[in-house]
Amino acid sequence: GGGKSTFLRCLNLLETPDGGDVIFEGQKINQKGTDVDQYRQKMGMVFQHFNVFPHMTVLQNIMFPLQNLKGEAKLPREEIIRRATEAAKLVQIDGLLERKPSEMSGGQQQRVAIARALINNPAIVMADEPTGNLDTKSSYEIMDIFKKLNAMGKTIVMVTHEPDIGQQTKRILVMRDGHLNSDERLVHDYVQ
Repeated sequence: GGGKSTFLRCLNLLETPDGGDVIFEGQKINQKGTDVDQYRQKMGMVFQHFNVFPHMTVLQNIMFPLQNLKGEAKLPREEIIRRATEAAKLVQIDGLLERKPSEMSGGQQQRVAIARALINNPAIVMADEPTGNLDTKSSYEIMDIFKKLNAMGKTIVMVTHEPDIGQQTKRILVMRDGHLNSDERLVHDYVQ
């Protein structure tokens, strides 16, 4: 109820902000005439409940965002498979490509969701409670993936209610009742 998920939905243009602007690469993107699809291709989204398709294999789930592109954006199937395999390897599930979600743990399913979010090579990965449905060990493994992605130059915007997860980040913005209460930068020596 603090506004964290709403803030994330405003950033990825699933909701329109009541006030203010969303600015990306110096451009206001919540204005009419903004190419929303072009903006969204620069971001990946990871959800608490994984949102993987149960009837699809891991490979099919990861490939999904690139399957229905039209016109100049359409990619050859071989390129889509290459990107999906590369994303799966990055999150350490490349040996599970033919499995269905029902054959996987929650942590593995979240890795599928992260790989799917990475298929477009986004500049920003937005994660809404990505560890909320995971045990402690899996949560920390997912955080290690996010740290690795951040070290590769990706911006990670994550919503969490878990203080131990938040403390693993470089910056913590605390929201309460729709207002920003604090902005704290943390210093970590991540070992990659």
